[in-house]
Amino acid sequence: MTQAHRSPPQKKPQEAALAPELPPFTRSRKGIAFTTAAAEGRFSLQKCAACGQVCYPPREACPKCWCPDLPWTNMPAGGKLLTESTLRTSFNAYFQKRTPWRIGTIQLDAGPVALAHIHGDVAARARVRMIARTDKSGQGVLMALPEQETPNMADDQQLQTLTCDPASRRVLITDGCTETSQAIARAVAAAGAAAIFAGIAENSQPCPGREALEGLPGLVFVPLDLGNPQSAAELAARIGDQVDILINTAALVRPAAGMGRENVASARDEMEINYFGLLRLIQAFGPAMRLRGREGEKGACAWVNLFSVYALSNSRVHGTAAASQAAAHSLSQCLRAEMAGSGVKVVNVLLGPLDDAWHRQLPPPKVTPGQLAGAVVTALQEGIEDLALGPVAEDLVRRFRQDPMALHRELAQIQQS
Repeated sequence: MTQAHRSPPQKKPQEAALAPELPPFTRSRKGIAFTTAAAEGRFSLQKCAACGQVCYPPREACPKCWCPDLPWTNMPAGGKLLTESTLRTSFNAYFQKRTPWRIGTIQLDAGPVALAHIHGDVAARARVRMIARTDKSGQGVLMALPEQETPNMADDQQLQTLTCDPASRRVLITDGCTETSQAIARAVAAAGAAAIFAGIAENSQPCPGREALEGLPGLVFVPLDLGNPQSAAELAARIGDQVDILINTAALVRPAAGMGRENVASARDEMEINYFGLLRLIQAFGPAMRLRGREGEKGACAWVNLFSVYALSNSRVHGTAAASQAAAHSLSQCLRAEMAGSGVKVVNVLLGPLDDAWHRQLPPPKVTPGQLAGAVVTALQEGIEDLALGPVAEDLVRRFRQDPMALHRELAQIQQS
């Protein structure tokens, strides 16, 4: 039989049984643009450049003047609940297991009327606060929350499907010996994590701050060295089926550009930890987390990666380290594609310079370990997938989106002066 006449491969019975139950996930290209904003936690709608009409759902042309120029614009997040209904049965397997489920129409302050998920504490005909987030299928959706915070608001079943709250979950932090990692450990403990696994290389130098962490409830130090080809796999064999949230804090930074090094040894070490270390984690923990993401709202839910913002556009001060971060950032995008539809969010945090020993030669403003820890926990609690942290990162991300090549040239010019 020739290749042209071969039948498409059939799914094995066990593969079919593992097929995820997802909300409807088909989106147009314009709809994917809405998802991009939702992943950053932005409530963004199309606004006609010609007549100012605000459009929803996403469209190819303005429904008022037919202009095709509809840039995405951040909008006021207020609205009013007009009508509502409670689903008690559904043709979709995902919603069948989660009924009753509130949906309704919202008169947005921005103009359009939108269909949205409704938080259980929203009263009939009440004012609401809108959020845009990604759901279990990875697509952007709208949800109406009470205009004012209510007691136990985070416990709402529908809201929990859009978030990755560390409360009652088990968290792996890959490097427990840095000030940043320890701040994150304290933050997730304060957020109510059920267990915290903190990685520590067995043959590493003394681990400052370890004694202070040992008193945290639920914290256990585990052997993990991302420079060791077997370490991640060995740890995954022990706890891989227990990790609900993985936060990769392991990183190696050595200040120097390409011509500033006599050989490739330090650059190879950076790649070994920053890129190959992440790849080892993905191979060791990824399959189990992807499978456990289908277990419901208390299964695996998030994988967090921390990157320098110079992964987007290189900085000569940390030239080879930034190159390794760029490779790791690209690998994280691959991980996001592999996790798509599993219910596990891949959270990428782009950081400005950290306030640590490796960034002393860089001028302020800098991101403190406490700021980073708080931002990571907030992103998990709110279901944010893409975050630029600190004034430097926010500025560079904004300019990268406007004109990547201009940013490359500008950074090169600044570093020559």
